[in-house]
Amino acid sequence: MQMQPLNLAHLPRDTRDTLFLLAVIAWVVLPLTAHLPLWCSFTSAALMLWRATLSWQGKALPSKWWLAGLLLAALLATWLSFKTILGRDAGVALLVLLLSLKTLELRARRDAFVVFFLSFFLMLSNFFYSQSLLTASAMLIAMLGLLTALVNAHMPVGKPPLLRAASTAGTLALLGTPVMLLLFLLFPRLAPLWGLPSDAMAGRSGLSASMSVGTIASLALDDSVVLRLRFEGPEPAQSAFYLRGPVLSRFDGRNWQMLDSTTPSSSQLVADLQVQGPGLRYEVTLEPNQRPWLLVLDATPVAPAVSNHIPRMTGELQWLLEQPVSDFIRYRVESYSRFTHGPKVPVLGLEVYRRLPQDSNPRTEALARALKADPGNANLSNTQWAELALTRLRNGGYRYTLEPGLFGQHSADEFWFDRKEGFCEHIASSFVVLMRNLSVPARIVTGYQGGEKNPIDGFWTVRQSDAHAWAEIWQTGQGWLRIDPTSAVEPGRVGSLQRLAAPRSALASALLDNVNPALALNLRAAWEAANNRWNQWVLNYTQARQLDLLKNIGFESPRWEDLVYVLCAIVVLLGLTGAAWSAWERQQQDPWLRLLRKAEFQLQQSGYKLTSNSSARQIAEQLHQQSRGLKNEPAWSAWLLQLEALRYSATPAHSPPGYFKRQLATLQHELKHL
Repeated sequence: MQMQPLNLAHLPRDTRDTLFLLAVIAWVVLPLTAHLPLWCSFTSAALMLWRATLSWQGKALPSKWWLAGLLLAALLATWLSFKTILGRDAGVALLVLLLSLKTLELRARRDAFVVFFLSFFLMLSNFFYSQSLLTASAMLIAMLGLLTALVNAHMPVGKPPLLRAASTAGTLALLGTPVMLLLFLLFPRLAPLWGLPSDAMAGRSGLSASMSVGTIASLALDDSVVLRLRFEGPEPAQSAFYLRGPVLSRFDGRNWQMLDSTTPSSSQLVADLQVQGPGLRYEVTLEPNQRPWLLVLDATPVAPAVSNHIPRMTGELQWLLEQPVSDFIRYRVESYSRFTHGPKVPVLGLEVYRRLPQDSNPRTEALARALKADPGNANLSNTQWAELALTRLRNGGYRYTLEPGLFGQHSADEFWFDRKEGFCEHIASSFVVLMRNLSVPARIVTGYQGGEKNPIDGFWTVRQSDAHAWAEIWQTGQGWLRIDPTSAVEPGRVGSLQRLAAPRSALASALLDNVNPALALNLRAAWEAANNRWNQWVLNYTQARQLDLLKNIGFESPRWEDLVYVLCAIVVLLGLTGAAWSAWERQQQDPWLRLLRKAEFQLQQSGYKLTSNSSARQIAEQLHQQSRGLKNEPAWSAWLLQLEALRYSATPAHSPPGYFKRQLATLQHELKHL
């Protein structure tokens, strides 16, 4: 037997509207599943699938006892998962469950309105986790879907097509766009009312105050954006594109950590930065990372210009903020590729950069003793010792790889003598351990090396896959010098920005291998340019830029209160303009005709198909022919005929002032509550 194709247009209206609303809710919840517990996502999906099945089969909804039991189970499960029902994550999970449960008692229009407004609130909660252009686009679709369902709910009679409700919803959204833009431009951004909660985004920088073998290797698999920058003039050579992050100087045998203010002799570890040659001027847009440091090119002598922040530089050339970066920030920088820093003569503070834990990497220590005992290596300078180690890396069969595997306690020994392969962190760590065994002050610098220039907008994009670790050694008379041992193993990693690619699955390979590489690059560049514009113009529209806007229109020293005054003045002006237009429009149109068209519009919105610009009698006749359960259809017909008599009768009946308006309002009220 041949199955008949499913035709959704033939479904009962309640079933069609319910399925449409459930589809919109699923679209709102879908992006949140990445941040919800697995049980919560499955429970929400099961509840909405249950509701869709009941609607499809025309069965009764579950009793209140069922709903009460499910509600208690949802509260208990949320408490067990988060140990609270408050806060962002627990609140969002509970809201998803409550919305799913509310669909199971979707009986009256009042219940539908509760579902609508819960859905709108849940739609906004998506921005707790991401404010990207992709999220904004998805939520715009969700908003139009919810508006369509809301407009459709206000058409109680007949079976109006969803396309008509969608058209009305789109018109409402367009009419609200100027108001949205006005509020976006002028509504004051006041912390902590404006912005994200402190836990809104997990740290994504990939760089921290400590490093253990394998940490940065996992970041090479991440292609997310760390920052974007654009130069105002000359650009540095690719080999000099080093963005400085945390400097790791303390080593306990397994982990590298930053120095702190309690480190002995730390007061002698001054930057003593001296720059030469022309500077590189550029602007950075840093993504939220919940870390307190600013990423800048080596080296930056003057504090980056960050709105509402005063950065400070450590003795190791790292720029820090007083609080973690929890939102997009933009800052202007001037860096110099030619520079010297650190003490030029031995000081007590340098001893911390020679320290190694006891009984750590004994074979590397033995290698250092053998090198020192070689008569040919007598009186070598620190830079010559470094060159000796780099030569060993170039000629010893060492390999740069994304999958070095897990290293044991003596990671330097394993790298130098056993595996002979590793990612940049393994190479830099092993190099510094060898240098310290040779009594050379050395430390690890983490950050990002390289980037990708977008040919569309000229911005350089730095990604997590650009994460890098290199070394610095100290030389008498020169201070600290950058040594990148990874370049000795894989010159392409630094010189030409060559990157290792994460292994792809068979499905991904089958799909991507058939895509034109040039087309893929062009599409990616276009998307990156659009996303960057979104970050620059929307997410980075701060209070400082609001005040700059006021300066451009004549304010000398604007404050946030001035934003309120300007916003109120514009709202009042627009209100007066609208009132004047409405008064003028009323004078231009015949009151009798306006009343007739208002009744015609109300009936059309309720699902009746009326011929445009019909007379009162014609509307009454069409209403009688299409009366689909309209209990007060005789009252409507009588009102329309009385309205016609008022206009055309030779001896019209006298009626009190405003009688027809009041009667129309009564009919409209009855129509809405059918």
